[in-house]
Amino acid sequence: MLSKNQLGFFYMFISVCAFSLMDVLVKWSDSYPVGQVLFFRGFCGIIPILFLIPRNRFLDFYKTTRPILHFKRCLSGLIALVAIFIALRNLPLATVVSITFAAPIFTTIFSIFLLKEKVGLYRWLAVLVGFVGIIVITEPGFSSLNFYYIYPIIFCLGLSYVAIAIRKLSTTEPVWLISFFFSFSIAILGLLSLFQGWVMPNFLDLFLLSMVGILGGLANLWLSQSYKYSEVSLVTPLKYLALVFAIIFGYFIWSEVPTLKTLMGALLVILSSFIIFRREMILKNRLSVSRHE
Repeated sequence: MLSKNQLGFFYMFISVCAFSLMDVLVKWSDSYPVGQVLFFRGFCGIIPILFLIPRNRFLDFYKTTRPILHFKRCLSGLIALVAIFIALRNLPLATVVSITFAAPIFTTIFSIFLLKEKVGLYRWLAVLVGFVGIIVITEPGFSSLNFYYIYPIIFCLGLSYVAIAIRKLSTTEPVWLISFFFSFSIAILGLLSLFQGWVMPNFLDLFLLSMVGILGGLANLWLSQSYKYSEVSLVTPLKYLALVFAIIFGYFIWSEVPTLKTLMGALLVILSSFIIFRREMILKNRLSVSRHE
């Protein structure tokens, strides 16, 4: 029988694997319009969520008292998703994954203005280190006017607001409802691109496109389960396995070899986000102790 921490590790590991495979499929699908891939991500992403809806809520599962916040969460999530899809198609896999690790940096900044949180010296130092890492990674791209490096940063900005919105929504809304609205909005956005000309996939491509959605939906649910069973600070380091997978897949599928600058920048960004997570957990533990006293 696995302990709670072991279950948390297990769910985080399979979540990272699922996200990594989804990234590979998104990068592979560059012969299909982005909107078409988005549709499959949203429509097929709903499938795992349907199994979580309680039977007594099946007829009115969509009801919510916070539609505006759901809308903001979905809009920021859509911006982030479109940005990461474009980045994955136009940049090396390891480079994109490295920059996405900077999301906690922007979450820290947003939390100051949106949640009125106080950020101390350690987290400001982590933010500075993270920005240096981003500059190290993107400098070759900006110098050669490769503006595709902007898209992973847009993803980080969108994802950061998503983290804030989910933190607010989760106080009253079930995880499956938050996930459903997002997957549904992805499918609608993708469907609106139909007039731009979709490509009829063969049977194998249809299966792989469907897996983009199923893997994305499962990865999000497994991530939530990981945080349910284990402390965030314990399982978060496993997220950085995504960079290892990105380097392996990038090399063997697309013959991509990450540059030294990419690896150095990735280490700085990882160090930054790790400091932020550790500091948040220390502060949370102190709060917990003071409340019990």
